[in-house]
Amino acid sequence: MSMFILKALEHLKPSDNCLVGKAPENRDKNRYRDILPYDKTRVVVGENQDYINASYIRMQVGDEEFFYISCQGPLPSTVQTFWQMIWENKSDVVSMMTQEVERGRIKCHKYWPEKLGVPLDVGRYQLHLENQQYLEYFHIKIIRMVESETAETHFVRHLKFTHWPDHGVPHSSEQLVRFIRYLRAVHHKGPVTVHCSAGIGRTGVLICTDIILSLIENDFNIVKEMRLQRHGMIQTKEQYLFCYKVWLEVLQGILQLHGSQWQPEDPRDHKVV
Repeated sequence: MSMFILKALEHLKPSDNCLVGKAPENRDKNRYRDILPYDKTRVVVGENQDYINASYIRMQVGDEEFFYISCQGPLPSTVQTFWQMIWENKSDVVSMMTQEVERGRIKCHKYWPEKLGVPLDVGRYQLHLENQQYLEYFHIKIIRMVESETAETHFVRHLKFTHWPDHGVPHSSEQLVRFIRYLRAVHHKGPVTVHCSAGIGRTGVLICTDIILSLIENDFNIVKEMRLQRHGMIQTKEQYLFCYKVWLEVLQGILQLHGSQWQPEDPRDHKVV
């Protein structure tokens, strides 16, 4: 089963065009020229539907829809558009899954205010660092956005995960799980904005893990729903644990496969603009 799942994903064809991202006027807005958003799911910014390399991701988990913006790490030329996107979508959490520089290569340009009392001007918005906290494996910044013309405000929590190796995956899943639990605890409105460098590798892992955690935590609801339709479904603790064992063995089977054709996260394997 795991071989079938992996092969199916490897041969999954693009579901839409990326014509807007390929347009000459938008070429310099892409960090990598081969990582572009689909036209139908791209995030449009402003009345003129300006371009940013970002996509809406909507995932149905039971009766709940998980809503994300998946985007590349901002470039100097896209910082203003990035914050306008945050403002217009009323996203209150930004999850940064990369460092600014890794192995001597720029992965993401700095786009946030660094010092208390020293605001950062980004076009129509002024960003104020209200508070910050440095934990063992992620940093928290509370940023107050102020719209210049109206003085309207919007608060954003900027969460920077710091324990992802330069190449590969975190050494411990516990740290990422705790990061996601904190993210969920502080998220109240709008899509969760997630980015790494290209906005597909680590970003995809975070979103996928967030959904998996929700499915695990809602497993009780699956059994409950069955029992509402037929009394006593899954009778024993051993049967209940066996369901988890099946899930775990399928996942382990996927991990044991070699020679997969997943797109690399290393920026040197992407075509840089």
